[in-house]
Amino acid sequence: MERPPPPDRWDASALGSVVVLLVLAYVVVPDPVLQYGVWLAVFCIWMAWFVFYGTKWLYSVDT
Repeated sequence: MERPPPPDRWDASALGSVVVLLVLAYVVVPDPVLQYGVWLAVFCIWMAWFVFYGTKWLYSVDT
């Protein structure tokens, strides 16, 4: 198996969007319902990133 691909702008944008959502939910508007929704969104972002990164790694797909 080859080495994992280096992080690119899509990896950074996924991480940045998660950080922004968590800051919004815990610092700007600390509401439990919003926090629950943000964690659902974080999970969706993580799953999309996981599939994208895994495809890029296993099949050497260039973006």
